[in-house]
Amino acid sequence: MRIELEKRPQASKLYGLVSPLLALVLTLVAGAIMFEILGKNPIEALDAFFLEPLLEVWSLHELAIKAAPLIMIAVGLAVCYRSNNWNIGAEGQFTMGAITGSILPILFTEWHSPLVLPLMLIMGALGGALFAGIPALLKAHFNTNEILTSLMLVYIAQLFLDWLIRGAWRNPAGFNFPESVSFPPEAVLPAIWEESGRAHWAFIFAIIAAILVWFMLKYTLKGFEIVVLGQSERAGRFAGFSSKKMIWFSFLFSGALAGLAGISEVSGSIGHLQPAISPGYGFTAIIVAFLGRLNPLGIIASGLVLALTYLGGEAAQLSIGVSDKVTRVFQGLLLFFVLSCDTLIAYKIRIVWSRIRGGVA
Repeated sequence: MRIELEKRPQASKLYGLVSPLLALVLTLVAGAIMFEILGKNPIEALDAFFLEPLLEVWSLHELAIKAAPLIMIAVGLAVCYRSNNWNIGAEGQFTMGAITGSILPILFTEWHSPLVLPLMLIMGALGGALFAGIPALLKAHFNTNEILTSLMLVYIAQLFLDWLIRGAWRNPAGFNFPESVSFPPEAVLPAIWEESGRAHWAFIFAIIAAILVWFMLKYTLKGFEIVVLGQSERAGRFAGFSSKKMIWFSFLFSGALAGLAGISEVSGSIGHLQPAISPGYGFTAIIVAFLGRLNPLGIIASGLVLALTYLGGEAAQLSIGVSDKVTRVFQGLLLFFVLSCDTLIAYKIRIVWSRIRGGVA
């Protein structure tokens, strides 16, 4: 007996809808097996991961805080991936957006104006876009692999942030801790509903971005251009579309959203710059984008699911005593099963039985 993959005559619409749900179920099953191996009760562990964080109003606010950067970054990545441009460096663009957006509250501490926060958000988006422009330039004009260049730039951004916070931007009154000065009130992203929790306006920005990008992809010429060039560059050229311009557009657009997510996270959730401002949002957003089928509206749902793994991981550390690495394992399993189950959209599994004749199979 052997198992083969046979290409379908046309992509399965059924599996296109069922694939993400099947991936979630398989992730839960694999997670239960993992907890059993770790000596933990699988039911208690999964309850701590996926149900406990949803039982309190304040934890729903925390869910929105963690979902906001995931949704915002993933929406930008969806534009890149649908145009067949593979931006893997959103984590670095997130970091550079946080750095450039923090210039005003850190270097101009005496300037108190209602314009501070809007300018911070604009500068954060510009910083992320400019940093994403580096792999765009290298691909468009030197045919460099954008996966490698965008990924390597992540480490440059993180090390640059660490150098700044331990050097020129370190708070002189911070008792030698590696962090910047705290942002003044006019540089802090306000809470949506302060009486019940600390979720801030970054979540609203993320939802608005998802809706606008969905509209762009579905109803505008630019959306049609993204889809056509993503499916066939040759067909796009016949339609008069430029693949080089699309490289620039997709990278700058996704970088801007990642940078906006970065400064929103620093301004709304942290309140200052520090060496670690992200638990890996830029990389997790790749899972969010694919789990959401590269559809901005689907990304909202998948962003909430992945945010739940972060929140559930923190709850599980306290309630059942597991390592924080379990969260990464869950996210890795989810990506693995999403990509595996997506195979069933274009291929079907066929079992071939071989008969034994004359002692030879």
